Amino acid sequence: MSSLRFCVTALLVCASSVYLVGGRSLPKNHVALFILGDSMFDAGNNNYIETTFRANYCPYGETFFKYATGRFSDGRLIPDFIAEYANLPLIPPYLQPDNHQFTYGVNFASAGAGALAETGQGMAIDLRTQSSHFKNVEKLLRQKLGDAEAKILLSQAVYLITIGANDYLNYNAKSISESKEEYVGMVIGNLTAAIKEIYEKGGRKFGILALGDLGAFFPPMNVATILSQLHNAELSKVLKELNIQLEGFRYAKQDINLTAAEILSNPEIHGFKEVATACCGSGFNRRNFDCGGKRGNCTAYEVCSDPSEYLFFDAYHLTEKANKLIAELLWSGTPNITGPYNLKALFEA
Repeated sequence: MSSLRFCVTALLVCASSVYLVGGRSLPKNHVALFILGDSMFDAGNNNYIETTFRANYCPYGETFFKYATGRFSDGRLIPDFIAEYANLPLIPPYLQPDNHQFTYGVNFASAGAGALAETGQGMAIDLRTQSSHFKNVEKLLRQKLGDAEAKILLSQAVYLITIGANDYLNYNAKSISESKEEYVGMVIGNLTAAIKEIYEKGGRKFGILALGDLGAFFPPMNVATILSQLHNAELSKVLKELNIQLEGFRYAKQDINLTAAEILSNPEIHGFKEVATACCGSGFNRRNFDCGGKRGNCTAYEVCSDPSEYLFFDAYHLTEKANKLIAELLWSGTPNITGPYNLKALFEA
């Protein structure tokens, strides 16, 4: 085990235990981070289920961790940076075997997951199941901390969510009876249900990522552009409604399209030399999704020498540098990009 890996593991184990020893109370202003979503946020849950949607092989993780953690990037993901900005340790995957303490939060995200149960069925942990896992954690926190302390932790915590992309990439008008609007309504309905379930358990502060232009990432799927636009419009509407309906509900929603447009228009300003070609993969612009040594061969694909110059690490997922840029805007962005609050404001509220 590398020294860095040992230090990170030790930090997670020691830090997550300190507030439960002897029934001690949580420190003042303690804010946990709970994470739900897909491969943009999965820190390794898929390592522990039967699936091919994994990134636990080289060259994933080599920039920061120096080994593959299950994150679909060369290094850290958006939630990892948010945890850093909030002075929290790395938030571990829910399914990680040695993860039994949850006072800093936990990561439920699963690569390939959708808001709909049939998306990635049998290969990913869908949003409803992730919500069920959160309910299990809520019960454990009440057992460990007592109802009063658990209530404080859950109400002060921030809940970071991204979901929907895989649902829309699976949309096929030939096999789906619902119209585009009806299909988006189903996705948003399940997302809304998850938010309400967390709210009922005490959650009040939510960070939500709108979807990027999926058609831009997957050019043959122009319908994905329409679906992602419909999703974002409906998401904005629903969040405003929840803000009125649910007492104490607050949210930070990031318009990732504005961020993407800025990067694509001025890549050099942000330190990117390549925004079309992926760092790792094969084929035209390395956009074949075959990055990694999952077959035991770590040379059967092309990989760049410096991921920090690239926007995309593999065909679909961002580099650590791009994730950091998005995280910074989610943390402290102005209302036109992240609003009506940003995550810094929610953590401090």
